[in-house]
Amino acid sequence: MQRVTDEASAMNKRIHYYSRLTSPADRALIAPDHVLPAPDEIYVYSPLGTAFKVDSCTDGYGKNSSIVTIFMIWNTMMGTSILSIPWGIKQAGFTSGIILILLMGILTLYCCYRVVKSRKMIPLIDTSNWEFPDVCKYYFGSFGQWSSLLFSMVSLVGAMVVYWVLMSNFLFNTGRFIYSTVSVVYLVFLVTVKAARLGIHLEYNWFTENDFFVPEFRILFPQLTGVLTLAFFIHNCVITLLQNNRNQENNVRDLSIAYFLVGLTYLYVGVIIFASFPSPPLSKECIEQNFLDNFPSDDIMSFVARIFLLFQMMTVYPLLGYLARVQLLRQFFGNAYPSIFHVLSLNVAVVGAGVAMARFYPNIGGIIRYSGATCGLAFVFVYPSLIYMISLHRAGQLTWPALIIHIFIILLGLANLIAQFLL
Repeated sequence: MQRVTDEASAMNKRIHYYSRLTSPADRALIAPDHVLPAPDEIYVYSPLGTAFKVDSCTDGYGKNSSIVTIFMIWNTMMGTSILSIPWGIKQAGFTSGIILILLMGILTLYCCYRVVKSRKMIPLIDTSNWEFPDVCKYYFGSFGQWSSLLFSMVSLVGAMVVYWVLMSNFLFNTGRFIYSTVSVVYLVFLVTVKAARLGIHLEYNWFTENDFFVPEFRILFPQLTGVLTLAFFIHNCVITLLQNNRNQENNVRDLSIAYFLVGLTYLYVGVIIFASFPSPPLSKECIEQNFLDNFPSDDIMSFVARIFLLFQMMTVYPLLGYLARVQLLRQFFGNAYPSIFHVLSLNVAVVGAGVAMARFYPNIGGIIRYSGATCGLAFVFVYPSLIYMISLHRAGQLTWPALIIHIFIILLGLANLIAQFLL
């Protein structure tokens, strides 16, 4: 630990000055070599006035192995949506629910693959530091830049609202809590133990329902696709996550493995909870949007699950708020912290939205499917497909099959969004 010298502080300010002159995607203005410190003089600066010396800057330093990258994507993608998967299967029907989880996993994986490859399809420009919004700006101008910001904010604020609703629910049901970083693993354990105790309660009725069971196929299936769009959503940050992969040639493989693990987890939790739900005496319609609400507050295992999830969300919520603040205020004011008034106003607005939802619409399944279908329309379905078709067209390689397939993907995303407001 060392105090920051005046020389180091001045150099840090010069580097920040260059970074503020233009967007990170613009390579016209970058800090020249004489401004940057030597490799053996790299420090990580703290706002408290201290600095940590980086001992090495060799290739691969600080890079993640494939196994770390896979589980980092798995942990990032695996969020609150897992609590609503059993409810989504109930809305869609048991058989159609399983089919939809598999199909949506494959579709969102393909669109995520298109996001990862989008930078490399831009010729004659160094895109190594670009994020996906920069790619959207390249193809669609300011409209792509601002619309991608809008939909990214929808996903962030939507997640923060869901977190606030769940934190209110879990705090009400627990009262006291401890931290654990293994909340998802514990959820899988809880589901397994409960299923072993309750047994399997299934009855196959393909299109008709009775007092205790739902049909295998239901017209409400788009409610599950809306939830799954957010459940498999990582498209706005996947480039950043994969940039830290030590072996860049394994990016597609590692991304596919991560999606497989996420889909397997969703399938396991959703299918086991639905199948073991005690029908009779209860109807499958009683499965709640947050499946933990089906357990009483004094159930020890669900109590512990609420504790784990509460603290997981309490640690993630400020991070989501920071990401929302950086993306929004930097676009409007060129500074992530223009003043305490701007930051306070944004925080009050976001927290107020969460409080209002927790008070008047505490339905996390509804919030997840609406926000998922909205942000997914742009980041999952429209932009990756349009960018791929435009790049192929400019290269003279666009074929009719590729055109038809990607137009169909766009129409699926549009239909997914419209269906949320019709059902």
